[in-house]
Amino acid sequence: MTAAGVAAVASCMGLVIPLVLKWLVDGPVADREPGGVWLGGALLLGLGVAEAGLFGVRRWLVARPLAFVEASMRADLYRHLQRLPVSFHDRWASGQLLSRATTDLMLLRMFLAFPLTFLVVNGVTVLVGFAILLAQQWTLGLVLLLPAIPLIVLCSVFETRYAVVARTVQDQTGDLTTVVEEGVLGIRIVKGFGRHRSQARAFRALTGRVRSTELHKAGLLATIWALIMTLPELAIGAALVLGTVQVADGDLSAGTLVAFLSTALTLRWPVESLGFLLAMSQDAATATDRFFEVMDEPTAEQSTAEQSTAEQSTAGQSTAPQRSTSRNGTLRTTPQDGLRFEGLEFRYADAPPDAPPVLAGIDLHIRSGETMALVGATGSGKTTLTALVPRLHEPTHGRITLDGRDITTLPRDELRELVAVAFEEPTLFSATAGENVLMGAAGAAEADLVRALQVAQADFVHALPQGADTQVGEQGLSLSGGQRQRLALARAVVGQPRFLVLDDPLSALDVHTEALVEAALRQVLATTTALVVAHRPSTVLLADRVALLSGGRIAAVGTHHQLLGDSAEYRSLMSGIEREEAR
Repeated sequence: MTAAGVAAVASCMGLVIPLVLKWLVDGPVADREPGGVWLGGALLLGLGVAEAGLFGVRRWLVARPLAFVEASMRADLYRHLQRLPVSFHDRWASGQLLSRATTDLMLLRMFLAFPLTFLVVNGVTVLVGFAILLAQQWTLGLVLLLPAIPLIVLCSVFETRYAVVARTVQDQTGDLTTVVEEGVLGIRIVKGFGRHRSQARAFRALTGRVRSTELHKAGLLATIWALIMTLPELAIGAALVLGTVQVADGDLSAGTLVAFLSTALTLRWPVESLGFLLAMSQDAATATDRFFEVMDEPTAEQSTAEQSTAEQSTAGQSTAPQRSTSRNGTLRTTPQDGLRFEGLEFRYADAPPDAPPVLAGIDLHIRSGETMALVGATGSGKTTLTALVPRLHEPTHGRITLDGRDITTLPRDELRELVAVAFEEPTLFSATAGENVLMGAAGAAEADLVRALQVAQADFVHALPQGADTQVGEQGLSLSGGQRQRLALARAVVGQPRFLVLDDPLSALDVHTEALVEAALRQVLATTTALVVAHRPSTVLLADRVALLSGGRIAAVGTHHQLLGDSAEYRSLMSGIEREEAR
């Protein structure tokens, strides 16, 4: 508000200049007084310097707070993105999110810095200016007011059309950002398959669409600006002719006509800039809409609270998970109950209504301290089931308990201290090798890092140029697949979690390294409750029992040898894997 007030004062100060000109023409110039002319010149110079100084002060006043607003909004967006469920990130392209965090917030800051202020300032300037014009010569003032109605209509039509184009080009820019990001992250695939030309063609096609939309937007802006400039110019020309006639008839002084025309010319920029300001305002409005599209998405906590409320209202029963009933009817707690899946069902939010659930009727108990291997054909739902334990997804029905406590009643921070995960596709960050491992446990010490590297057979870290302080690069692409997987495994075990969920953590290891990791991993699994997705018989042998997942359901549970004897599907699955490994 202070900056807008300063700018309004500076702009209105420019309206004083025509009044000084009127005094000069009707006074010192008409009376041939050189001293008065010099005084008038000094006044004009002083007003110009003051106006420029006030605009400089306005710029200084808005710079710091607007930079703070932009930084705060960007931090809020990033924080919100971290809290959104995985299902949201599955639906949204990363480039769209990146463009919202960069380009859109930049447009919003520019709007707050310039168009918002000057829509107010120019409005005040036009009102004060026309008040001065009408006071000087109301008939000429009415002539200048004639274009007001067609200008209002034109601006209304322009805003409607421009808003659609502005939104389109911002969405296309997000798509373009996605293509660039994927091209950079997948550069090895692009080069490995010689697809750089096809990628370049796809990029050119998308940039062509962005260019076409931008040209359409520029055409709309050029049209409205031409009309906004033409109508006031015609009105000023008409006022000049009418004023000249009045001066010739002696009804108007020359100084008044000079002052009137000078005031009218001063008002040209506030009026003619209307198209430019409206365009920037529409860009900012669509950017704000895109920003709040993400911010209005419910976080994982909010989604869970809504789901729990709905389930309680329909079921009408308590879901206190940490208590069970003994034979004599009294309630008792089960602090070492392990990991349970009870009546679990899951379907993805964007799945068709008639599509079968990915998981249905899952009832599985992994006893405390036990290691359960989860096996099944590709697409049977193994990875989806493991993702439900750390609440990367939320069950559609049923529940999961840890030592008798429903995971939906646990704060997420506590849940993720209890449960550690390692995925088949390891994700590393642009940080040091040690920092990537220590992300697995808050407050982990150097000794924990060394122990975790030993368990994961990731001692190669010590041979890196700066040891554990070596930067592994974006996505850890400076390391081999097996090295990345071992670092991810070390990250999972560094905090000595109560529960461990491993999604085929050894798939990228050679046979020798796999044997060493399994030997060290047995010590970890002996002190934790673990669910391990297994694709190799050697990994299955790490487990106390095996659960066979088939078609989204638990088809059989038992030891490896029991299932080999009792389950034809399990025998077929294991023999198929062994034949593949033999090749």
